[in-house]
Amino acid sequence: MMTKTLIAVLATTSLTFATSASAQVAGFTGEASLSGSKTSGNTDTTDLGLALNLQKTSGLWRHTVKASADFGEVSDDTNKQRFVVGYQIDRDLSDRLYVYGNADYFNDKFGSYEEGYFVGTGLGYKLIEPAPLGWDVEGGVGYRSQTTQLGVTEKEVALRGASKAKYDVNDNVSVYNNSEVIWGDSNTYLWNETGITATLAGNLAARASFRLDHNTDVPTGTEKTDTVTRFGVVYTMK
Repeated sequence: MMTKTLIAVLATTSLTFATSASAQVAGFTGEASLSGSKTSGNTDTTDLGLALNLQKTSGLWRHTVKASADFGEVSDDTNKQRFVVGYQIDRDLSDRLYVYGNADYFNDKFGSYEEGYFVGTGLGYKLIEPAPLGWDVEGGVGYRSQTTQLGVTEKEVALRGASKAKYDVNDNVSVYNNSEVIWGDSNTYLWNETGITATLAGNLAARASFRLDHNTDVPTGTEKTDTVTRFGVVYTMK
């Protein structure tokens, strides 16, 4: 099992940095990150995570591309395998107000829902700017489809709200808190992630983060809440 996981991680890592190189050529900026942990003893556990976050601004338009992959094993048995990819496009209507469109897809072998997607649109507002503190809020509507591990698919119109906050403590340290909620008749899904990033040298930084994912209604036998704590390194593309 571990061999398969490592092969998947290496393949995803190669793809991540190949995408990063292409992104730099295409005019994107952003970051690629690698996190993981290993424990041994009575229980052997391995957790690995990869993430890519790219942005591009062209006049009144902004593009954001995100992708992540998480793998985990306990005593040689896989207990985590999740992939997420998302895209958002913004257009400024004023200095603070903007309209957006977004699309997200996930595949989670061990989560409450095996896979799903959300496509929507709405308005965003920059509550606080400029640096060192930035805080954007968003609200809108979209269409959601999600499939349980038992193969039951739920499709519905859903409402979306999001918050994105970042504070630059100094030139080398920053903290962030991002959250999102998607409300529908069948289930309300929300997540929140808080992290701190500290520059190590050049384009490399260290990051620690904590994320919580919660579904209000899940199939019998599955947990409503998942949490993950990550420690890793970040490569920034400027």
